[in-house]
Amino acid sequence: MVVRRHGTAVLRMCTALLGPGSNAQDAWSETFLAALRAYPALAPGANLEAWLITIARRKAIDLLRANHPVPVAELSEPVAFPADLGQLELIESLASLSELQRKVIGYHYLLGFPYADIPAFLGGNPASLRRAASDGIKTLRSQHREAEEES
Repeated sequence: MVVRRHGTAVLRMCTALLGPGSNAQDAWSETFLAALRAYPALAPGANLEAWLITIARRKAIDLLRANHPVPVAELSEPVAFPADLGQLELIESLASLSELQRKVIGYHYLLGFPYADIPAFLGGNPASLRRAASDGIKTLRSQHREAEEES
């Protein structure tokens, strides 16, 4: 029942941090295994979805840390990006936003959380988080317009 109800949100969090594929699926599985072990200690009335998303985020970060690149003296061959990378401008625009703006936009637009639930993850209050997302979206739109005018 818990997996059926919250599995999609957990997978979205894992995919947002790890990208689509086996790493996201592994983090998803690890999330529910860890939740099963920790469930008896969960406080009654706790927000189950927020709790699972927090576990998923930590499991994804653990996977990222475990699979981090090892520094080498020199690269064997130059790294080439695919020509059809596409949304590189959007990625650069996202990097220009504050960390809070990126997180709120991710929780609201990518994971589908209402602003009222996001303070459980990030702190603050719904009004301030809504404003951060609004400012971030405004910045992204203005940068997109500027890029279109230049091309």
